[in-house]
Amino acid sequence: MPETPPPFDSSASRLSAEAITLSYDRTEIVRDLSVAVPTGGFTVIIGPNACGKSTLLRGLSRLLAPTSGRVVLDGRTISAFPAREVARRLGLLPQSAVAPDGITVADLVARGRYPHQNLVRQWSDADEHAVARALEATGTADLADRPVDALSGGQRQRVWVAMVLAQETDLLLLDEPTTFLDVAHQVELMELFAQLNAEGRTLVAVLHDLNHAARYASHIIAMRDGRILAEGPPNEVITSERVHEVFGLANVVIPDPVTGGPLVVPLRGTAPIGGRS
Repeated sequence: MPETPPPFDSSASRLSAEAITLSYDRTEIVRDLSVAVPTGGFTVIIGPNACGKSTLLRGLSRLLAPTSGRVVLDGRTISAFPAREVARRLGLLPQSAVAPDGITVADLVARGRYPHQNLVRQWSDADEHAVARALEATGTADLADRPVDALSGGQRQRVWVAMVLAQETDLLLLDEPTTFLDVAHQVELMELFAQLNAEGRTLVAVLHDLNHAARYASHIIAMRDGRILAEGPPNEVITSERVHEVFGLANVVIPDPVTGGPLVVPLRGTAPIGGRS
Protein backbone atom coordinates (compact mmCIF):
# COMPACT_ATOMS: atom_id res chain seq x y z
CA MET A 1 0.00 0.00 0.00
CA PRO A 2 1.22 3.59 -0.67
CA GLU A 3 2.45 5.43 2.36
CA THR A 4 0.34 7.94 4.26
CA PRO A 5 1.31 11.58 3.52
CA PRO A 6 3.88 12.97 5.97
CA PRO A 7 2.73 15.43 8.64
CA PHE A 8 2.09 18.89 7.24
CA ASP A 9 4.39 21.79 8.07
CA SER A 10 2.68 25.18 8.16
CA SER A 11 5.67 27.13 9.51
CA ALA A 12 6.71 28.51 6.10
CA SER A 13 3.24 28.71 4.57
CA ARG A 14 1.07 31.81 4.13
CA LEU A 15 -2.06 29.66 3.93
CA SER A 16 -2.75 26.47 5.84
CA ALA A 17 -5.51 24.38 7.36
CA GLU A 18 -5.23 22.89 10.81
CA ALA A 19 -7.43 19.86 11.49
CA ILE A 20 -10.43 21.34 9.67
CA THR A 21 -13.78 19.66 9.20
CA LEU A 22 -16.00 21.06 6.43
CA SER A 23 -19.68 20.22 6.07
CA TYR A 24 -22.75 20.96 3.97
CA ASP A 25 -26.15 20.57 5.65
CA ARG A 26 -24.58 18.58 8.50
CA THR A 27 -22.94 16.18 6.06
CA GLU A 28 -19.19 16.06 6.57
CA ILE A 29 -17.27 16.31 3.32
CA VAL A 30 -13.78 16.89 4.72
CA ARG A 31 -12.86 15.65 8.19
CA ASP A 32 -9.87 16.55 10.40
CA LEU A 33 -7.71 17.60 7.44
CA SER A 34 -4.43 19.47 7.79
CA VAL A 35 -2.47 20.90 4.88
CA ALA A 36 -0.01 23.70 4.20
CA VAL A 37 0.12 25.50 0.85
CA PRO A 38 3.77 25.99 -0.22
CA THR A 39 4.40 29.72 -0.51
CA GLY A 40 5.62 30.62 -3.99
CA GLY A 41 4.43 27.32 -5.43
CA PHE A 42 1.76 26.26 -7.90
CA THR A 43 -0.35 23.74 -6.00
CA VAL A 44 -2.96 21.68 -7.83
CA ILE A 45 -5.64 19.66 -6.02
CA ILE A 46 -6.73 16.54 -7.89
CA GLY A 47 -9.17 13.74 -7.18
CA PRO A 48 -12.39 12.12 -8.38
CA ASN A 49 -15.73 13.92 -8.35
CA ALA A 50 -17.23 14.40 -4.87
CA CYS A 51 -13.90 13.79 -3.13
CA GLY A 52 -13.89 17.19 -1.39
CA LYS A 53 -11.34 19.10 -3.45
CA SER A 54 -13.60 22.09 -4.24
CA THR A 55 -14.90 21.98 -0.67
CA LEU A 56 -11.32 22.24 0.59
CA LEU A 57 -10.68 25.23 -1.67
CA ARG A 58 -13.85 26.92 -0.34
CA GLY A 59 -12.63 26.34 3.20
CA LEU A 60 -9.19 27.78 2.45
CA SER A 61 -10.78 30.88 0.89
CA ARG A 62 -13.20 31.51 3.81
CA LEU A 63 -16.27 30.88 1.66
CA LEU A 64 -17.05 27.89 3.88
CA ALA A 65 -16.39 28.10 7.61
CA PRO A 66 -14.94 24.96 9.26
CA THR A 67 -17.12 23.26 11.84
CA SER A 68 -13.89 22.47 13.67
CA GLY A 69 -10.23 23.38 13.25
CA ARG A 70 -9.06 26.59 11.61
CA VAL A 71 -7.64 28.09 8.42
CA VAL A 72 -4.59 30.30 8.91
CA LEU A 73 -3.67 33.17 6.56
CA ASP A 74 -0.45 35.09 7.13
CA GLY A 75 -0.18 33.83 10.70
CA ARG A 76 -3.76 34.63 11.78
CA THR A 77 -7.00 32.70 11.75
CA ILE A 78 -8.60 33.76 8.47
CA SER A 79 -11.93 34.56 10.11
CA ALA A 80 -10.20 37.23 12.22
CA PHE A 81 -9.60 39.37 9.11
CA PRO A 82 -12.23 41.76 7.75
CA ALA A 83 -13.56 40.51 4.40
CA ARG A 84 -11.96 43.40 2.49
CA GLU A 85 -8.57 42.61 4.00
CA VAL A 86 -8.86 38.96 2.99
CA ALA A 87 -9.65 40.09 -0.57
CA ARG A 88 -6.49 42.23 -0.61
CA ARG A 89 -4.41 39.20 0.32
CA LEU A 90 -6.23 36.40 -1.52
CA GLY A 91 -7.93 36.26 -4.91
CA LEU A 92 -10.57 33.60 -5.56
CA LEU A 93 -12.12 32.27 -8.76
CA PRO A 94 -15.09 30.15 -7.60
CA GLN A 95 -16.99 27.55 -9.58
CA SER A 96 -20.02 28.73 -11.55
CA ALA A 97 -19.62 32.46 -10.87
CA VAL A 98 -22.65 34.51 -11.94
CA ALA A 99 -22.37 38.09 -13.24
CA PRO A 100 -25.05 40.75 -12.61
CA ASP A 101 -27.47 41.15 -15.51
CA GLY A 102 -26.28 43.58 -18.19
CA ILE A 103 -22.83 44.26 -16.71
CA THR A 104 -20.05 44.81 -19.23
CA VAL A 105 -16.75 42.97 -19.25
CA ALA A 106 -14.80 46.09 -18.24
CA ASP A 107 -17.13 46.79 -15.32
CA LEU A 108 -16.97 43.21 -14.08
CA VAL A 109 -13.17 43.12 -14.21
CA ALA A 110 -13.09 46.51 -12.45
CA ARG A 111 -14.84 44.88 -9.49
CA GLY A 112 -11.55 43.16 -8.79
CA ARG A 113 -10.27 46.55 -7.64
CA TYR A 114 -12.94 47.10 -4.97
CA PRO A 115 -10.85 45.66 -2.10
CA HIS A 116 -8.25 48.39 -2.75
CA GLN A 117 -10.74 51.26 -2.46
CA ASN A 118 -12.27 53.04 0.49
CA LEU A 119 -13.66 56.46 1.41
CA VAL A 120 -10.18 57.99 1.09
CA ARG A 121 -8.87 56.06 -1.90
CA GLN A 122 -11.22 56.14 -4.88
CA TRP A 123 -10.69 54.94 -8.47
CA SER A 124 -7.20 55.82 -9.69
CA ASP A 125 -4.83 55.40 -12.62
CA ALA A 126 -3.36 52.39 -10.79
CA ASP A 127 -6.79 50.74 -10.84
CA GLU A 128 -7.23 51.54 -14.52
CA HIS A 129 -3.84 50.05 -15.36
CA ALA A 130 -4.55 46.92 -13.28
CA VAL A 131 -7.78 46.30 -15.19
CA ALA A 132 -6.06 46.87 -18.54
CA ARG A 133 -3.27 44.43 -17.64
CA ALA A 134 -5.77 41.79 -16.55
CA LEU A 135 -7.79 42.13 -19.76
CA GLU A 136 -4.65 41.92 -21.87
CA ALA A 137 -3.27 38.92 -19.99
CA THR A 138 -6.47 36.92 -20.50
CA GLY A 139 -7.01 37.95 -24.13
CA THR A 140 -10.28 39.73 -23.33
CA ALA A 141 -9.36 43.36 -24.04
CA ASP A 142 -11.38 43.34 -27.26
CA LEU A 143 -14.44 42.25 -25.26
CA ALA A 144 -14.28 45.14 -22.76
CA ASP A 145 -17.46 46.90 -23.93
CA ARG A 146 -19.57 43.78 -24.43
CA PRO A 147 -22.17 42.53 -21.93
CA VAL A 148 -20.90 39.50 -20.03
CA ASP A 149 -24.16 37.63 -20.62
CA ALA A 150 -23.63 37.90 -24.40
CA LEU A 151 -20.34 35.96 -24.26
CA SER A 152 -19.67 32.29 -24.84
CA GLY A 153 -18.91 30.07 -21.85
CA GLY A 154 -15.20 30.12 -22.60
CA GLN A 155 -15.10 33.89 -22.98
CA ARG A 156 -16.94 34.36 -19.69
CA GLN A 157 -14.49 32.09 -17.90
CA ARG A 158 -11.54 34.14 -19.14
CA VAL A 159 -13.30 37.34 -18.02
CA TRP A 160 -13.73 35.93 -14.51
CA VAL A 161 -10.03 35.07 -14.45
CA ALA A 162 -9.31 38.68 -15.50
CA MET A 163 -11.35 39.97 -12.56
CA VAL A 164 -9.32 37.87 -10.14
CA LEU A 165 -6.06 39.03 -11.73
CA ALA A 166 -7.19 42.65 -11.37
CA GLN A 167 -7.12 42.20 -7.58
CA GLU A 168 -3.33 41.92 -7.90
CA THR A 169 -3.00 39.61 -4.92
CA ASP A 170 0.06 37.45 -4.32
CA LEU A 171 -2.15 34.44 -3.54
CA LEU A 172 -4.67 33.06 -6.06
CA LEU A 173 -7.20 30.26 -5.49
CA LEU A 174 -8.77 28.88 -8.67
CA ASP A 175 -11.63 26.36 -8.71
CA GLU A 176 -11.63 24.54 -12.05
CA PRO A 177 -10.37 27.59 -13.98
CA THR A 178 -10.28 25.85 -17.37
CA THR A 179 -13.97 24.88 -17.34
CA PHE A 180 -15.74 25.62 -20.66
CA LEU A 181 -12.46 26.35 -22.47
CA ASP A 182 -11.34 24.55 -25.60
CA VAL A 183 -7.95 22.86 -25.50
CA ALA A 184 -6.06 25.81 -27.00
CA HIS A 185 -7.48 28.27 -24.46
CA GLN A 186 -6.89 25.77 -21.64
CA VAL A 187 -3.21 25.68 -22.50
CA GLU A 188 -3.05 29.49 -22.87
CA LEU A 189 -4.58 29.91 -19.43
CA MET A 190 -2.31 27.31 -17.83
CA GLU A 191 0.69 29.06 -19.39
CA LEU A 192 -0.56 32.34 -17.90
CA PHE A 193 -0.83 30.74 -14.46
CA ALA A 194 2.67 29.32 -14.83
CA GLN A 195 3.96 32.77 -15.72
CA LEU A 196 2.24 34.34 -12.69
CA ASN A 197 3.80 31.67 -10.52
CA ALA A 198 7.24 32.30 -12.03
CA GLU A 199 6.78 35.99 -11.17
CA GLY A 200 6.33 35.05 -7.50
CA ARG A 201 2.61 34.50 -6.97
CA THR A 202 1.35 31.53 -5.00
CA LEU A 203 -1.38 29.61 -6.84
CA VAL A 204 -3.77 26.89 -5.70
CA ALA A 205 -6.03 25.34 -8.35
CA VAL A 206 -8.56 22.52 -8.52
CA LEU A 207 -8.11 20.72 -11.84
CA HIS A 208 -9.69 17.67 -13.45
CA ASP A 209 -7.00 17.24 -16.09
CA LEU A 210 -4.24 15.10 -14.59
CA ASN A 211 -1.80 15.93 -17.35
CA HIS A 212 -2.27 19.67 -16.90
CA ALA A 213 -1.62 19.13 -13.21
CA ALA A 214 1.48 17.05 -13.91
CA ARG A 215 2.88 19.54 -16.41
CA TYR A 216 2.28 22.84 -14.61
CA ALA A 217 2.11 22.16 -10.86
CA SER A 218 5.08 22.30 -8.54
CA HIS A 219 3.05 20.64 -5.76
CA ILE A 220 0.11 18.24 -6.08
CA ILE A 221 -2.46 17.29 -3.45
CA ALA A 222 -4.32 14.05 -4.30
CA MET A 223 -7.65 13.60 -2.50
CA ARG A 224 -10.23 10.86 -2.16
CA ASP A 225 -13.22 10.55 0.17
CA GLY A 226 -12.49 13.83 1.92
CA ARG A 227 -8.90 13.05 2.85
CA ILE A 228 -5.46 13.55 1.38
CA LEU A 229 -3.92 10.37 0.01
CA ALA A 230 -0.68 11.94 -1.19
CA GLU A 231 1.01 15.27 -1.73
CA GLY A 232 4.32 16.38 -3.16
CA PRO A 233 6.03 17.06 -6.50
CA PRO A 234 4.29 15.70 -9.63
CA ASN A 235 6.83 12.94 -10.24
CA GLU A 236 6.17 11.58 -6.72
CA VAL A 237 2.36 11.83 -6.78
CA ILE A 238 1.49 11.10 -10.43
CA THR A 239 2.43 7.43 -10.54
CA SER A 240 0.45 4.60 -12.11
CA GLU A 241 -0.24 3.04 -8.70
CA ARG A 242 -1.41 6.30 -7.19
CA VAL A 243 -3.63 7.23 -10.15
CA HIS A 244 -5.31 3.84 -9.86
CA GLU A 245 -5.74 4.28 -6.09
CA VAL A 246 -7.22 7.78 -6.42
CA PHE A 247 -9.36 7.40 -9.54
CA GLY A 248 -9.86 3.65 -9.94
CA LEU A 249 -8.36 4.02 -13.41
CA ALA A 250 -6.08 1.44 -15.00
CA ASN A 251 -3.26 3.39 -16.62
CA VAL A 252 0.37 3.69 -17.49
CA VAL A 253 2.51 6.71 -16.71
CA ILE A 254 5.16 7.58 -19.27
CA PRO A 255 7.59 10.52 -19.59
CA ASP A 256 6.01 13.61 -21.13
CA PRO A 257 7.86 14.07 -24.45
CA VAL A 258 7.89 17.86 -23.94
CA THR A 259 8.74 18.27 -20.25
CA GLY A 260 10.02 14.86 -19.18
CA GLY A 261 7.53 14.83 -16.32
CA PRO A 262 4.79 12.23 -15.80
CA LEU A 263 2.12 11.74 -18.48
CA VAL A 264 -0.94 9.61 -17.69
CA VAL A 265 -2.22 7.30 -20.43
CA PRO A 266 -5.48 5.46 -19.57
CA LEU A 267 -5.73 1.82 -20.63
CA ARG A 268 -8.60 0.76 -22.86
CA GLY A 269 -11.65 -0.92 -21.40
CA THR A 270 -11.49 0.91 -18.05
CA ALA A 271 -13.47 3.82 -16.65
CA PRO A 272 -12.84 6.14 -13.70
CA ILE A 273 -15.16 6.24 -10.72
CA GLY A 274 -17.71 9.01 -11.27
CA GLY A 275 -19.92 11.21 -9.11
CA ARG A 276 -20.60 14.79 -8.24
CA SER A 277 -17.74 17.27 -7.76
